[in-house]
Amino acid sequence: MICTSCGVEEATIHLTEINNNQMMEIHLCEKCAQEKGTEFKTHFSIGDILSGFIDLEDAATAGRKKQALVCAECGSTYEQFTKSGRLGCASCYTAFSKLLLPLIKRVQRSVQHCGKSPEIAGDKKGSSIQSLRQLREKLQKMVAGEEFEKAAQLRDEIKKIEDKKKKKDSNE
Repeated sequence: MICTSCGVEEATIHLTEINNNQMMEIHLCEKCAQEKGTEFKTHFSIGDILSGFIDLEDAATAGRKKQALVCAECGSTYEQFTKSGRLGCASCYTAFSKLLLPLIKRVQRSVQHCGKSPEIAGDKKGSSIQSLRQLREKLQKMVAGEEFEKAAQLRDEIKKIEDKKKKKDSNE
């Protein structure tokens, strides 16, 4: 989309304003946005995103007293992590696990890494784990929606996949 102000550059900032029940959209490039006095940060890192989630966590636990957590391996503190969004070493995951696990679960929806597999790979080990997880999620939704017949079919399908996996694992 082209900037509505200069008509030349690619718009990276998109504003929507509603006045008197009429919606008005403005699309600006970074240069025009700076000239108009809007200060938007258009580039952000994963550290910025994690810091935002950490800020939410800190606000939620503001009433609780936190002790200073320090990694025994590298000496990094949890407070440093909250400011930078980066851990000092692999041992930090263990040192800060009680605070990191809920954060990781909120960001990634799970604390167990399933990974990705290319489509060409077919039904490899990673993709079967991922499909099992998806089937279990569907099963939970079916039970919650009281669709017990479909839930029973999914349960049976999950059992078959688990049995195949156990059989493969015992043969290896």
